[in-house]
Amino acid sequence: MFYTTTETIAGRQIIENLGTVSGNIVQSKHVGRDIMAGLKGIIGGEIKGYTEMLTEARNEAIARMLKKAEEVGADAVVGVRFTTSAIMVNSSEILVFGTAVKLAE
Repeated sequence: MFYTTTETIAGRQIIENLGTVSGNIVQSKHVGRDIMAGLKGIIGGEIKGYTEMLTEARNEAIARMLKKAEEVGADAVVGVRFTTSAIMVNSSEILVFGTAVKLAE
């Protein structure tokens, strides 16, 4: 299934708007990552544990959005956007959403 941040898909015609679909995940840190983050805060550099955690969370949120798009019979999702928010101490939500559409054959 296609998904894109643009409102159209080059070379394809959107024939039906099926509504907004979304996927989200709330991810929390764990002690091992917090310890490494604290050390990196002192010496500087990328906190790879957090990068990996957020990449996995973003990929899961996308998969959940695409599953919902498939459930409504979509061929693609356009206008995809991401947002994050803090839910509570040591956890955050990643939300991805877009418009499910049908494409001409």
